[in-house]
Amino acid sequence: MNILVLNCGSSSLKFQIIETDLELIEKHADVCLVKGLVERIGSQSLISIKVEGKQAFKQAAPLRDHKQAINYVINWIISDESQIPGINSINDIHAVGHRTVHGGEAFHHSVRIDNDVIKSLEDNIDLAPLHNPANIKGIKAAKDVFGPGTPQVAIFDTSFHQTMPETSYLYAIPYQYYRRYKIRKYGFHGTSHRYVSYRYRKIEGLTKDETNIITLHLGNGASCCAIKNGKSLDTSMGFTPLEGLMMGTRCGDVDPSVIEFIAHKEQSTLDEIFNMLNKRSGLLGISGLTHDMRDLLEEEEEHQDRRATLAVKMFSQRIKKYIGAYLAQMNGADAICFTGGIGENAAEVRARACEDLEWFGIKLDEKLNKQMIRGKEGIISTADSRIKVYVLPTNEELVIARDTVRVVLNAKLP
Repeated sequence: MNILVLNCGSSSLKFQIIETDLELIEKHADVCLVKGLVERIGSQSLISIKVEGKQAFKQAAPLRDHKQAINYVINWIISDESQIPGINSINDIHAVGHRTVHGGEAFHHSVRIDNDVIKSLEDNIDLAPLHNPANIKGIKAAKDVFGPGTPQVAIFDTSFHQTMPETSYLYAIPYQYYRRYKIRKYGFHGTSHRYVSYRYRKIEGLTKDETNIITLHLGNGASCCAIKNGKSLDTSMGFTPLEGLMMGTRCGDVDPSVIEFIAHKEQSTLDEIFNMLNKRSGLLGISGLTHDMRDLLEEEEEHQDRRATLAVKMFSQRIKKYIGAYLAQMNGADAICFTGGIGENAAEVRARACEDLEWFGIKLDEKLNKQMIRGKEGIISTADSRIKVYVLPTNEELVIARDTVRVVLNAKLP
């Protein structure tokens, strides 16, 4: 089956078409046929499409909305210019899988989209006002473009974390706020944590029940997940993606009293403060330079910039803090797995996050750590490290394509 994977932002559209089915999933032999990105939807949009093994197609075009963007992409993909094997018409795309950020408590696994699902997503807009409206736009646009005969499936960032116990997901505020408004920790990046957990157990030859690891998705957004017996036991992001690790522009954990204090001192509104916490904090806020870890590491090495160094140290220390907390919560783990743009490429950050953890039985192999970058997958701990440390590049699109196949074929979901 050829599955179109869509990830819709407010003015963007990321996509892939992945050839997969139950047999290819079993063999881990799924194939990405084409992928691309449409940016600045609503104005002069920038389109970039890359067919496997060929040069990228780039163009600008006025695209009014997501429906026009999907139509543009599909028309190019089925054209003679693309020459994608097995795709000659829209009928050669057999289903659409949608990355959907917030399913609230309503969705514990991926589901086929119908009117009731869309209604539930709309009911959860309060929980994810920045993401769910864009996801719903993409779903409605795809339904218009492909028609009722093409199945649409929703894959939720939050569903992987629905296995967390109450002790992990409740905040220590009056219980009535959970009952009235469902204020609790939901967690995000679930598709990524789930994929990394799957790759780890395949490499180690383990069952899901035997999988006890800590996964670290480190990018501009960053989160940590304690996975015990293959299930999410706890995760660092909370009611929103603001909580937890320090991130590119998000603050991560902060005393809520800081918000009131700044409001009084700066005469700021809540909207202004939360804008600052989401968009002007984290690596950017501490360094005063950039949210990009690559640039900060260069500044540190070439100019010994004090605040760049401070930002990288704080980022790494927060990771170490969560590793320690989750090792205690899990009564130990078998491995720590790094993923995401920083996790997969910043050997220096991995080294600092795992520094002085020999007491836990964590020892990095300096040479292997430096070599494991740019999409490489493998172990970076020493042979005598009691807890193994891995770099496992994530593949959220593959999880979405595979779940779409399983839902469409009524196969068992993992």
